[in-house]
Amino acid sequence: MMDSQSTLTTDVNVATEKPVKKVEEKSAAAGDANNSPSINGPNHDIEAADTQLERGLKSYHLQFLAIGGTIGTGLFIGTGSALASGGPVGLLIAFLFVGSIVYSVMTSLGEMASFIPVAGSFTAYASRFVDPSVGFAMGWIYWFSWAITFAVELTAAGLIIQYWNASLSIGIFIAIFWVVFTALNFLPIRWFGEFEMYFSSIKVVTIIGFILFAICINAGVGDQGYLGFKYWVTPGPFVENMVPGAAGKFVGFWSVLITAGFSYQGAELVGIGAGETQDPAKAVPKAIRWTFWGILSLFVCTVFFIGILVPSDHPSLQSDSTDANASPLVIAANLAGVRVLPDIINAVLLSAVLSAANSNVYSGSRILLALSNENHIPSFMARTTSWGTPYYAAAMTSAMGLLAFLNLSENGVTVFDWLLNITAVAGFITWGLINICHLRFMKALKVHGMSRDDLPYKAPFQPYLAWYGVFFCVVILLTNGFTVFIEWSTSDFFAAYVSLILFLALFIGHKVVYRTKPVALANVDLHRGRVDL
Repeated sequence: MMDSQSTLTTDVNVATEKPVKKVEEKSAAAGDANNSPSINGPNHDIEAADTQLERGLKSYHLQFLAIGGTIGTGLFIGTGSALASGGPVGLLIAFLFVGSIVYSVMTSLGEMASFIPVAGSFTAYASRFVDPSVGFAMGWIYWFSWAITFAVELTAAGLIIQYWNASLSIGIFIAIFWVVFTALNFLPIRWFGEFEMYFSSIKVVTIIGFILFAICINAGVGDQGYLGFKYWVTPGPFVENMVPGAAGKFVGFWSVLITAGFSYQGAELVGIGAGETQDPAKAVPKAIRWTFWGILSLFVCTVFFIGILVPSDHPSLQSDSTDANASPLVIAANLAGVRVLPDIINAVLLSAVLSAANSNVYSGSRILLALSNENHIPSFMARTTSWGTPYYAAAMTSAMGLLAFLNLSENGVTVFDWLLNITAVAGFITWGLINICHLRFMKALKVHGMSRDDLPYKAPFQPYLAWYGVFFCVVILLTNGFTVFIEWSTSDFFAAYVSLILFLALFIGHKVVYRTKPVALANVDLHRGRVDL
């Protein structure tokens, strides 16, 4: 890693060439520049993490990477049980509300990632701007979240295929897809970006097609005739959950927030890919804007039309199925008398799961790379191939996908479910910490005499928007298992809070072993890896 007398920079030809790493000794003038109020100091070229990553991603690759990691079974299937719990209006408000939290996260991340575009972004920011122990705990729990999710997606792919042939073992497809997506993540990043773009495009086209289909059905094309908003009247806009009256309706709405949060998780992958993006000062802000508004529009339109086409008391919404039968999109088609759609939706679900699996390995490997660059794990984890792939990090992340084979044994399913619970609220932990990093970043800029007006991207409504995101992420984290206090269940309690417990254990353990202290604002590193404006 670097000492205090040298700066690692990377010459990049963003159009055609891959980065060539070099080490330059600081001159006295450069040392003075680091304490200068000017952002445009010497020796601050784009740095590809501390490793020889290839800046092969373009702005549209970043957008599709985030879309691929975000739109998946949470939207296509999870919204069914959410509709049953919160009702059509409760579901819509929940997605709009969580969308506002995601906006705070995306703008905060965009300001930092466009200025310091390093691989693993927010893990590095937490270590540099807040506390090394925070960066350690945040990086590990976020990596574990995506690594276990990779195993979940492999399992889901097998279950979805069983919709067409139940006699086939899911183990066959776990093995096949594990090999395929491990191999894809060892390809040059520009190839990976192209594959992810095509996978994600299928999901976007499907959602747009569903919206058009829903408009026609609502207008009276289907068997039910004109619908309008009749399901908002009967069975009603909200659902009473666990307790009667207005309190029960609020409980139903609040329970949907968790589902909405899970559905949006992955939007922050724009920051993960910033360290491998051509011209990040321009590409990252553009990707942030298009990704957020694109995802919000697709999600809100989808849940709105689900709420007017499917009654919240429909029995199929409570199905435990993981294939097309549990999708509210399919339920809407069946109610309208369109029988061919389940097979189409099941195929789309398969592409959604495979796209998510692809981005799972990518994001997990870059988090390990960031942990290595911040000296949290051995340095060999940051080694890359000649075309810029961190092969040790990708292999370690991919290996976690083999846990999917636990589902082949009865006892293994229980173990696998508990591992999955650990990942459940990792997104809210990450989102809250990204906003905290941005609050520290803004204070550090002020202490170092730098103006936010000179940054490649200036986040709006700050610091108020960041505080808004922190507050509600903490509230949702603390209350995500509130139903266990209404009807106590020890198992459900640990399932709801095991992620938070694990994060605190990682943080405290690292703090005790390494005796770290919060980073003083005057010592915040605003130079390593930043762009040269």
